[in-house]
Amino acid sequence: MSTLHAMLVLGMLEAFGPLSMDLYLPQLPQLAASLGTTEALGQATMSACMIGLGLGQLIAGPLSDRFGRRLPLMVGVAAFAVLSAVCATAPTIELLLLARFLQGLAGSAGIVICLAIARDQFDGVELSRMLSLLFLVSGTAPIIAPVVGGQLARIMDWRGIFWVLGAVGVVLLLVVVFALPETLPVGERHGGGLQALRGHAGAVMSDRLFTSVLIAAAGGGVAFFTYLSMSSFVLQDEFGLTPQTFSLAFAGGALASIAGSQASRLVVRRWGPLNIYLGGITATLIATTTFLVLALSGTGVSGVVAALVGFMLCSGIGGPNGQTLALAHHRARAGTASALLGMATFLFGPVVAPLAAGVGGTNAVTMAVTMTVAAAVAAIAAWAFVRPAARS
Repeated sequence: MSTLHAMLVLGMLEAFGPLSMDLYLPQLPQLAASLGTTEALGQATMSACMIGLGLGQLIAGPLSDRFGRRLPLMVGVAAFAVLSAVCATAPTIELLLLARFLQGLAGSAGIVICLAIARDQFDGVELSRMLSLLFLVSGTAPIIAPVVGGQLARIMDWRGIFWVLGAVGVVLLLVVVFALPETLPVGERHGGGLQALRGHAGAVMSDRLFTSVLIAAAGGGVAFFTYLSMSSFVLQDEFGLTPQTFSLAFAGGALASIAGSQASRLVVRRWGPLNIYLGGITATLIATTTFLVLALSGTGVSGVVAALVGFMLCSGIGGPNGQTLALAHHRARAGTASALLGMATFLFGPVVAPLAAGVGGTNAVTMAVTMTVAAAVAAIAAWAFVRPAARS
């Protein structure tokens, strides 16, 4: 598979996470009102999907190490399409929460297996560059999805959005069937069984560099999910943006994230993944701290949006290089390693963000405090653990 082919196909499949969240993000307040539930439970539909995305990777990743990359990916994509239809017809918030969790479980295959496929074919600096290229495609989803979602809100309700997601799932299934070759040879697959899976997971978790990046990824995941789940409520309810204006502001953050990843691709050969990673994660903490200062000072919406765009820019710089460092020693166990890394990124945010909203309310100050603390945890882990482990 050529670099261009890999970039296009894997980038489309990596869009599962952003599509699952961002397409209906502008309609979260309307969803809560439609089902007669609270804002917290409306946000919990995102949390349920995100938890599914995290836990599902622990299933799909190891299975791809055993059965190859294509079969688990096809099953996951097909199930995602079916469960999108279930979400569209859910009569209650309880059934929607369950369907969103299962939808996340299914969609996780696209995220974790794409990362494993990239590791099958690339290594070191070239892997970092490839992951940055993937973001050119997958990163367009957070730009297009909220904008499209905002416009779709003019002609359909949130149920219609889930029918659109189902159609996207069908298209991606066709992509897997006709455009994605197998990248894990039969001879490199493990024999299967719980013992083999435990052995792979144990080997990955005994790698000090991997576990160090894992800790930092957990902090980064909390900061990102807090931004994802609270931004629509904060910018629309607190600062008065319309769904359409909010979708444009959110798209600006996604565009900044793409710009950050491409800046990383251009300089990583000169500076190396570790230095770019440390710079990106430090800048992310600076951006969240700026947001906190602005939130506490009661500044207008322009400054807040600028700080959030800066947060996404810096996250885009560090992200591909953190993944590169984590997978450096685990080519034969790329599925398992990708699953554990994805779990840390996706699992903690959906737990921490709703708890923070429950304690402090869904407002700019709560959002900023949560993001800043999480970014600080990530930065401390990067400098105290990742840096010495990568240089040892």
